[in-house]
Amino acid sequence: MKSVTYLDNNATTELAPEVLEVMVPLLRDGYGNPSSVYALGRQAAKVLEDARAHVSALAGCRGDEIIFTSCGTESINTAVQSALALDPDKKHIITTAVEHSATIKLCEYLAQRGYEITWLPVDSAGLLSLDQLAAAIRTDTALVTLLWANNETGVLFPVHEIAEIVRKKKTLLHVDAVQAFGKLPISLADSGIHFLSASGHKIHAAKGVGALYVNRRVKFTPLLRGSQESGRRGGTQNLASIAGFGKAAELAAEHIGSRQVLDWRNAFEEHMLTAVPGCTVNGDRTHRLPNTSNLSFDGVESEGALILLDEEGLCCSAGSACTSGSIHPSHVLKAMGFSNERARASLRFSFGRYNSQGDLARACELIPAVVAKLRALSPAGSPVMAA
Repeated sequence: MKSVTYLDNNATTELAPEVLEVMVPLLRDGYGNPSSVYALGRQAAKVLEDARAHVSALAGCRGDEIIFTSCGTESINTAVQSALALDPDKKHIITTAVEHSATIKLCEYLAQRGYEITWLPVDSAGLLSLDQLAAAIRTDTALVTLLWANNETGVLFPVHEIAEIVRKKKTLLHVDAVQAFGKLPISLADSGIHFLSASGHKIHAAKGVGALYVNRRVKFTPLLRGSQESGRRGGTQNLASIAGFGKAAELAAEHIGSRQVLDWRNAFEEHMLTAVPGCTVNGDRTHRLPNTSNLSFDGVESEGALILLDEEGLCCSAGSACTSGSIHPSHVLKAMGFSNERARASLRFSFGRYNSQGDLARACELIPAVVAKLRALSPAGSPVMAA
């Protein structure tokens, strides 16, 4: 079996060894219910609150403003539904055309339930017009919900400026920070953000645990009703995974100032642009996550590239949905105005702190070779090669 060169950290991340060390004893011996009053339960409750302290510290907020959930998608759904419950007469939601499918599917469902959805466009760099956002907010707008960092391109929205616009318009703001959390410095105190969603498995914790920030001044309506999480999220807490999330948050805080991942991403990108004719970066190169590179390769189908790279043990993604065996163009790249051909010729590479110089070297060797092979096999011939 070939060793794996993993460059798909925006999809999920390797479990940190320190996280596993925290989780295993709890899975084996720390099985107490945090709601129980006896010693085993009290010990579990302390573990829970210690984890909450670490996650809230990474978010720059109070511990009582963090609710543990099962994932980022649950956090997004909870935030949106809670905002809508605040004033049932407000039937207007603002989002963007480049959101994660969790938000898109929810908004499409809400549209069927009588809500009006404004889908804000982005430009060719994936950036949002703040003037358009301000103009879209109405008296019946219940919520503005949008990404902090795009999961496909890494492009960042200026959430603090957005929060100020939303504050002046007197509506609510939810930020999907699933990709930004743990990668960018965050300080939610007095930020103007009312809700923020995060996920553990994006920062080297386990799958199946997420977090939702709810500003303490905002009236909150639970999605899952019960007594846990101070009555804000029903269901016995996933203690081992939550503890692991807390440890992952602690580790992320220690690494946030490091340039290692950024330097690897930049070196990789510059090599691709130099070594591969017809290679282009998708999205703004300044306002983006430090770990993400979305590249298009003229004359190459991403599906074929993924297959050949996988055969060599290199993991990346197309940033596209695969349905019935066919690759559909990325809705993010299409919203940026790209042709179907360019969208289908694009691959996303996302680095993490467990990558190595060897991973970088191997990627820089493999990818140009795979692109050249696919262009040579193309019946129509590559536009780059023909030129």
